[in-house]
Amino acid sequence: MSCPLNSESFKKNGVKRVEVSADHEGQRIDNFLARHLKGVPKAAIYRMIRTGQVRINGKRCKPVNKVSRGDEVRIPPARTNADGTVRVSDAVLEQVHAAILFEDDDYLVINKPSGMAVHAGSNLPWGLIDALRQARPGQYVELAHRLDRETSGCVALAKSGPALRHLSDQFRGNTITKHYLCLMDGRLKEARVEVDAPLRRCPGASEHQMEVHEEGKSAVTRFRLLQAFADCSYVEAELLTGRTHQIRAHAAHLGLPLAGDERYSSKTSLEAWKARGLRRLFLHAHDLRFASISGASLAVNAPLPPALREVLERLEH
Repeated sequence: MSCPLNSESFKKNGVKRVEVSADHEGQRIDNFLARHLKGVPKAAIYRMIRTGQVRINGKRCKPVNKVSRGDEVRIPPARTNADGTVRVSDAVLEQVHAAILFEDDDYLVINKPSGMAVHAGSNLPWGLIDALRQARPGQYVELAHRLDRETSGCVALAKSGPALRHLSDQFRGNTITKHYLCLMDGRLKEARVEVDAPLRRCPGASEHQMEVHEEGKSAVTRFRLLQAFADCSYVEAELLTGRTHQIRAHAAHLGLPLAGDERYSSKTSLEAWKARGLRRLFLHAHDLRFASISGASLAVNAPLPPALREVLERLEH
């Protein structure tokens, strides 16, 4: 018999075994655990998964593995932060509310500010999803995809289990259209450039550092030149796949790292862009298009933030 998220088949020595309900089918295991283990740092959740303490139907799993209805998830005991809750300030809640670009009965699209993580972790007590859950107590809200903390722009969230599965299937099938605005440090030699180069995590580096490698996962990015400057290029990037840091890693692979990119640019480049007034990564998810459950086509656009627009204006003069 199917149980709700918080039901336990049994609990022994602090270990819980939870059956996945229909509302959480298709959810990534790391997000499933984050919702169940409120107050537990994201880093601790990843460590539990990596060390095999978390099991799906008795088998080890990875953070990207998705759960299905009826699956039994083994959840080890964990120490929570204080009372297990995270409080987000009213100022941030107001900022997030003002950033809503689109909302209907099934979906929510937020214009995420640069510097705001989508979820807690890496010493961050809260993220965008925590702010939304605090603002909407008792409501179902789940991330359908992610943006890097440094990247601003469109983030889609689902307001029900079926809506999450419908959107996740589109992301998995690469049928969603995702366009980003970025500034490349250097001249893009052609008006359109397609990079088809597999990506993998850099051995021995941060888990969020990627490199082009033949043993990596397939990754395809299309770059379209919007405006050429003396020593840089304003470009629109289209993601045909959805790998970690894909645009950033592919830009660096071309020898044109994104302006303000602390992971893929040189220290000299970073200092030069700071001197020109850029204080963040120049990467913005400005256009997101997907199909609703009813089959209607949805298109959401996030305008370029003022801080980035001002950099372009200075380059034009």
